[in-house]
Amino acid sequence: MDRARRQRALTLLPICLALAFSLTAVSSSYWCEGARKVTKPLCQDQLQGMNCIHFRQSNSSYGSRDESQVVQYIWEIGDDKFIQRRLHVGLWQSCEENLNSTGERCRSFQSIIPTEEKGVLWISIGAEVLVVFLILTSAILLGSRVSCHSSGFNWLKVDASVAILMVLAGLLGMVAHMMYTTIFQITVNLGPEDWRPQTWDYGWSYCMAWGSFALCMAVSVTVMSRYTAARLEWSEKQRIQKSNQHPQYDFPEPETSQSVWETGAAPGPAGRAFLNVPGKVSMC
Repeated sequence: MDRARRQRALTLLPICLALAFSLTAVSSSYWCEGARKVTKPLCQDQLQGMNCIHFRQSNSSYGSRDESQVVQYIWEIGDDKFIQRRLHVGLWQSCEENLNSTGERCRSFQSIIPTEEKGVLWISIGAEVLVVFLILTSAILLGSRVSCHSSGFNWLKVDASVAILMVLAGLLGMVAHMMYTTIFQITVNLGPEDWRPQTWDYGWSYCMAWGSFALCMAVSVTVMSRYTAARLEWSEKQRIQKSNQHPQYDFPEPETSQSVWETGAAPGPAGRAFLNVPGKVSMC
């Protein structure tokens, strides 16, 4: 493998990495993570514990206990009455802890955001999907460039196409990420009361999405610089080949004028030469 193909093979690695980052970010629900304060469910502790006491009031008229009448005493006050319920949100859904049982309770993120922001969310999702498609196309083009042994200007066009596609993917991804961030912040302020987190931060999926953006921009700059150098080299080779195929010959200058001056002849109007001899005019 020559040096140019080895460079393209190394460039293919960050493209595949950017594609993996984008696919993971789009499919995950950890773009933003937060927590909101909710009241503790009654009697979370063991029966007869410090924080909760079960007291069953007996029914004296029947001489037996009525199991349906249960009084619960909770001794916790202030912030001790609340618990932090963690949640994480992605492009598609929002999931939060289920305190009554194990697991999570998820719902569509589109059903949470304000109505006027739903169109913007779909634009952001469409942009993220388009970014994945552009990166995948770039990976296929560059992979075909690496696997083939031929060279020429048409293959240089493939490098230029890869650079353009990657810079488009990076810029489009940047706009999509910023749109989603704006939508999430609006939803935190105007969303439903049973969802709004008191504290939140960006998750690992959001970091992977921006990592894909950084890789796209780095690959586009690298491929474009390599295309420029290869284009100049190819043009120089073509110029040298054309100069070798069409050599310049040095033709000798015609000696007609010199012979005319030496013999004293001058060309006539019909291509004839007149000899200027003193006292006699002759025509050749």
